[in-house]
Amino acid sequence: MNDLSDTQLERYARHIILKEIGGAGQAKLLASHVAIIGAGGIGSPAIQYLAAAGVGRLTLIDDDHVSLSNLQRQTLFGTVDEGRAKVEAAGDAVARLTPDTKITAHPIRITAENAAYLLKGVDAVLDGCDNFTTRLAVADAALTLRIPLISAAVGQFEGQLAVYRGWEKDKPCYRCFVGGDPDRPDVSCADQGVMGALTGIMGSLAALEVIRALMPFGEDSAGKLLLADGLSLRFRTLTLPKDPGCPKCAG
Repeated sequence: MNDLSDTQLERYARHIILKEIGGAGQAKLLASHVAIIGAGGIGSPAIQYLAAAGVGRLTLIDDDHVSLSNLQRQTLFGTVDEGRAKVEAAGDAVARLTPDTKITAHPIRITAENAAYLLKGVDAVLDGCDNFTTRLAVADAALTLRIPLISAAVGQFEGQLAVYRGWEKDKPCYRCFVGGDPDRPDVSCADQGVMGALTGIMGSLAALEVIRALMPFGEDSAGKLLLADGLSLRFRTLTLPKDPGCPKCAG
C-alpha cells in the first residue's frame, strides 16, 4: 500500500482506515515537510501531533530556551529540560515518539532577512510565535513562496486560528487580516497570563489544519477565522475577505 512498511501500516492504521486519508494520504504525509515557527504553547502540541501523524520532516525554528514557567502549558518538555534550547529538546521528544519524522532544528529567530531561506521547499508553515514582527516576516515569506500558512495565537482565555493562501485570487493573506504595522506592541503571556489547556486546544487544531493543507479533506478552511473563547466554551467562525487594497496580495 504505497510502499508503507508493515510497521507503518500498524502505526497509522487509524488514519489509513479513514476514507479521506487512506494509504495514499498517509504516504503523502510521510513525504511532507512542515516548518513550525515557535516550539512553545502552540508549537508543543502541534509538534507532537504532526510527528504522531507521520509527517516525514519537521523544521523547528525557535531561539528560546526552556524555562520552568513554560511547563504549565508546553507539555513537550519536562523539568529536566530547563535551560535547553527548545528546538533541541523538542527534537529529542519526537525521536522518542517515532522514527518516521526527521527533525531539522534551527535555534534562531526567523526574520524578514532569513525567512525565505528557512522556509524554502516546505509544504506548509505553522506559525505559533509570540510576536507580531515575526508573524509578518513569516507571512510575507510564505506568500512569496506560495506555501500555505497556518497561523494560531492565544491570549489569556482566547484563541484564534486561520489558514492563508493569499496568492489565490479569492483568498486573503495574513496582512489582509492584520494590516501592516510592524510597530504594533507585542503583549506576551508573561504580561497577561494564558490558560495552559487552551494552548493545547489551539495547537492541536493548528496541527489538524496543517494535515488538511498537506492532504486535503473536508471543507477548505482558507479565508476563515476560528475564534475560541475559553471562558464561555464557545467557538465561532468568521469569513475573512481578501483586501482589494492589500499591498502584498492584491492584484
